[in-house]
This record gives sequence, C-alpha cells and structure tokens, in this order.
Amino acid sequence: MATFDTIDNIPQALLEILNILNFKEMSEIQSKVINPILEGKDILAQSKTGSGKTLAFGLPAVMKIDTGHNKPQTIIITPTRELAEQIAVELRKVASYKPNLKILTLYGGVPLRAQAESLAKGAHILIGTPGRIQDHLAKETLLLDSIKTLVLDEADRMLDMGFYDEIVKIGSNMPRSKQSLLFSATFPEKIEKLAKALLKQPLSIKVDTIIEENKIDEIVYETEDKFKTLTTLIQAHKPESLLIFCNTKAQVIELTDQLYRRGHSAIDLHGDLDQRERNEAVLVFSNSSKRILVATDVASRGLDIKNIELVINYDLPFDQEVYTHRIGRTGRADATGTALSLYSSRDSDKCSYITSSARKGEMKELRVDAAFKMISNYDTLGINGGKKTKLRAGDILGTLCKEIGIDNKLIGKITITDTKSYVALHHTVIEKVFKALKKTTIKKKRYVSWILD
Repeated sequence: MATFDTIDNIPQALLEILNILNFKEMSEIQSKVINPILEGKDILAQSKTGSGKTLAFGLPAVMKIDTGHNKPQTIIITPTRELAEQIAVELRKVASYKPNLKILTLYGGVPLRAQAESLAKGAHILIGTPGRIQDHLAKETLLLDSIKTLVLDEADRMLDMGFYDEIVKIGSNMPRSKQSLLFSATFPEKIEKLAKALLKQPLSIKVDTIIEENKIDEIVYETEDKFKTLTTLIQAHKPESLLIFCNTKAQVIELTDQLYRRGHSAIDLHGDLDQRERNEAVLVFSNSSKRILVATDVASRGLDIKNIELVINYDLPFDQEVYTHRIGRTGRADATGTALSLYSSRDSDKCSYITSSARKGEMKELRVDAAFKMISNYDTLGINGGKKTKLRAGDILGTLCKEIGIDNKLIGKITITDTKSYVALHHTVIEKVFKALKKTTIKKKRYVSWILD
C-alpha cells in the first residue's frame, strides 16, 4: 500500500504529524483520491464507513487552505452532529502543523448566536449539518461566496433523511467554479441525481464497498424473550465493550434502565439528548467508564470508537443498509468483531436479508457465566477548562500524580475539548481527586470539577 510521502507536494511538517498520529500507509480510498483532489478534480466515491475517507478528503482540505485569507474555503456537510464533531477532531489533529488554521462546526443543539459570533471572527474549514447551515444562510450569518471545495460525507444518509433540496440549495450559494467531492457508502438513484446536480465530470471511484469476509462474525438468534436472550448473550460473550441498537428512543431508555437495574454499567444515546449529553455519552463509553452503550441509529454512522468487541441488534433495523452501518461499528481498521441480531418468528420475513448472510446461533451451545456483570472500574471526572484555556493532558496528569498523589495506573483516558476536559479515574480515587481539586490548582489556576453520572 502507498505511503503518505507519495502525496504530491506534501509538507514535511505534515508528514511528521501523520507519523506521530501513527498513520503509516494510506488506505485504498486515500491512495485513490488524495492526489486527484489536490489536482482539483470532482470526485464521486463509494466507500464504506471506517475506510479512512475522513483523511481522504481532510488532508487535501487542510493542505489547500490559505490561512492568509480569513474566509471559509472548504465546507464539509454531514448527516449528523456526531459525524461533524468526529471529522473536526480528526482534521484539527492533522492541521496542527499549519498555524492559525481555524475549523468551525455548525450543527443543532448549540446556540445559533454563539456560532454566528464565531463565524464573524472568521474560519477556514466549516463542518456542519444541512439544517444548521441553512439556518445561518437564512439569517445571513454565513456567506459561502469564498468556498473553493464542497464535501458531502455520507451523502446517502443525508438523502435518506430528506435533505436533497437543502443540499442543492446550499450548493447554489457557492461559486460555480467550486470543486465538489461526494462520498457515499451506497449508490442509490438519488445519489446519481445529486451527483449530476453538483459534480462536473467527476472521477468515479469504488472501494471497500463490501464488509470483509470473516472480519465480522454475524450470528442471528430467534427468541420470544429478547431481554432474557440479551442477558444470556452478555454472560456468554463477556465482552469488554458492547454497543446495542434499538429502533426507538423509548426502547433505548427502557433497555438502559433494565440493564442498569441488573448491575451493568450502561448509558443511553438518542436524539432527545442535547449535544452536551450526547457528546458525554459517547465519551464515557469510549473511555470505558460505561461498558454498554444503548443507542438508536444516531450511532450507526459517525461514531468512531475503537475496539468495540460486540454489536447487538436488539431490534432489527428497518433495512439492509442500516444493518450494514450498525455492524460496521465493530471490526474496524485491522480488528475483528462480532455482530448478533435478535428476532422473533413473526420477524422471519423482515430479517431474511440478515439470515441469508449470518449463521443461526443456538442458545444451548453457549457457555454462560451467570455471575458476570459488565461493571466498569472507572468513572469520569469533568474539568471546566480545555484547549481554549491552554489546558493539556500532561498538565492534568502532572497535577493528579505529583500534587494529589494518584498512581498513574489508576488514571485512564484523558480527553481535552475546546472548553472542557474529561479524565477517566479508578472508582477508588475519583472522590479523592474531586475533593482535592477544590483547593489544588492546575497550571496555577483553579478549575471547577464534577463527576459525571
């Protein structure tokens, strides 16, 4: 596979950043589109989630930005807030070699006024959802006359959500000379229509469109008591991390409560949560403070958490594309994974597309540890300071170890956002740290802290 130093005119400083981030070789989609994007070609690419497409369009976007002009030059449109935030995190990492490059996210759940104020100060790369971008265009807090590149990520999902007209309208606010890049996991007729409306003589590329054989072990279980079966499967597989999908918000909430009452460490993720709650749900799952995440399809795309061992479809998804994206949360990169689906006899017709590719499991073949509970040894501490206050993971680690006297073996993942920091701490020391931070400074400054539920 090609290495990143084969990219045309890639700066040495960017190569060093990629090396630090442990990006050694390009994925197939990256090797096929990065140089054509840098040459200015329009791209129509079919590539499944987890194939490395964020860097495929993100690296050229960062490389092409002229920080001497403080206006939006690239806009990336995504179906969900989670995916927008994930892309922003990845791009900020690789953009760190380029001083003063500003990346701004635009999505709902955050006050419009705060985003408008950030837009007024200028930004180079915008990443947002169609609805919120439309809101800013309507209020004239956003102008797109300086856009040189339009990226549509997971375009099929946006069309499924009914955003065709919004996307075309947003595109009409940009210069006709812009470069357009469309990435989609599937190519339904609506994608072809959108491509004709936005792209000019695109280079068409298809890679990684089929789940790699043997990478994800797909098993179906027929049951008339889903919760009992779910409990048995958890006690048999005993995973470190588990993602469970339900079709409705009500079912997500109910199932999370049931699992919690059974002694499991679980948290829910669905559309009724505000953006802070959604971000924190993903965070405590990814840092192992919660070992089970129960979610609607808000988590089937745009959720990039490494090492999810097991995915369970508690409710069958409505169609095959959703199923593909759900089980694609496991077996990512070079890992393997397991995907289990539960169905009743009356669902047989509905799940024929699953049973045709998955093997049928037998409950009697499982070895069950009835005492097993998915309990986390960690809780998460929030700190009211982040990148904007120049707070770094090393600063927090130093304070916890040197000032408060915590063994670094009891400190888990530290996550720094723009305004907040989150630290996974062993449950035996989190109260001690929480109390100590009331009178202990970090970099000579006192921060408010709290323990997440």
